[in-house]
Amino acid sequence: MDVRICSKVACGASAAATLTYDYADSMVVVGPLSTRVEPHGYDLCARHAAILRVPRGWQVVRREPLRRDVD
Repeated sequence: MDVRICSKVACGASAAATLTYDYADSMVVVGPLSTRVEPHGYDLCARHAAILRVPRGWQVVRREPLRRDVD
């Protein structure tokens, strides 16, 4: 898999999360880096994912990666 970089202008950091919009519900979803490049998703570095700001009235949903149980 190729290294993906943050979608923010002038940021060259490695992508750590993927952001998607749900315009109908005024919602932004930030989750783990998607396994493939999505045409309507934006890859963000950890810093930009953490400081994300959305328009007033919009909701942010943050999805954490699934953990695998280790026995």
